Amino acid sequence: MNHKSQEVIDEIKKVMKGKDDVIKKAFMAILAQGHILLEDIPGVGKTTLALAFSKVMGLDFNRIQFTLDVVASDVTGFTMYEKEQGTFIFRHGAVMCNLLLADEINRTSSRTQAALLEVMEEKKVTVDGKTYPLPVPFHVIATQNPVGSYGTQLLPQSQLDRFMIKMSIGYPDFQSQVEILKDRQIEQPLDLVREVISREELIEMQQEVSRIHVSDAILEYITHLTEATREHPLIVQGISPRGALAISKIAKANAFVTGRDYVIPEDVIDLFIDTCNHRIILDQKSKITYERSHHVLEEILAEIKTPDIQGMAMN
Repeated sequence: MNHKSQEVIDEIKKVMKGKDDVIKKAFMAILAQGHILLEDIPGVGKTTLALAFSKVMGLDFNRIQFTLDVVASDVTGFTMYEKEQGTFIFRHGAVMCNLLLADEINRTSSRTQAALLEVMEEKKVTVDGKTYPLPVPFHVIATQNPVGSYGTQLLPQSQLDRFMIKMSIGYPDFQSQVEILKDRQIEQPLDLVREVISREELIEMQQEVSRIHVSDAILEYITHLTEATREHPLIVQGISPRGALAISKIAKANAFVTGRDYVIPEDVIDLFIDTCNHRIILDQKSKITYERSHHVLEEILAEIKTPDIQGMAMN
């Protein structure tokens, strides 16, 4: 594994016990300059994960707890008249940071959701006709609670598409739970987490990821997979071109973390479901045939032939 990547992952593992796969995939999404959606019940470590990443990578961190009374200007910022100076002053919203934890994004109004999702795409804020660029890098880790729908606003499919990956942390296993209890008897493990890379180093790593080689065979493989989602009889909305691009970007991050400068089919396969399960819409009949959307995606992965990896580093 890439040395710096291993250091980052190992440091976060100090506070996220037994969740190595989640940590690794979240880090890949950040390296690929994407945003992350965590769908999970309260108390499994979503906030801890976001705080740990901000500390380990030296990022400015903000958190916004979404409720019905949170408005778009809380997210983007607003201008106000400063009487002493006799002029209008821009007050930064929560998005003016490197890493934003958008907690329970489905518990706020559609207008507020749209304001955040627009900023995620544009990487800038426009208030009263004036544009303010966001800090670089800028990433959102958003959470939503799948249990209980009272007072929630489901994210439209067009906005879900803005997230590079969607994951669930889930409960820890028995031994991990014991370790969590032991670690928190006297001190908070987050206080012991150290900065492993700086913000500037993260930007350099992201640039290196963007230069990872992707062969035509891999690009065709991604296209075959996404086309299969559009043609599947139980899928009424398949993977968009934006989704296909997200697959290729996070596959490059997977290759980088693994220590390669080129992508192989396994880089795509490993992240395909996490990148696509929130982008497809299933037909009503699928509820009878499948429990969840990832079963359909697993079927597609099994059906589409993987390309030969020979020569992918050069082609």
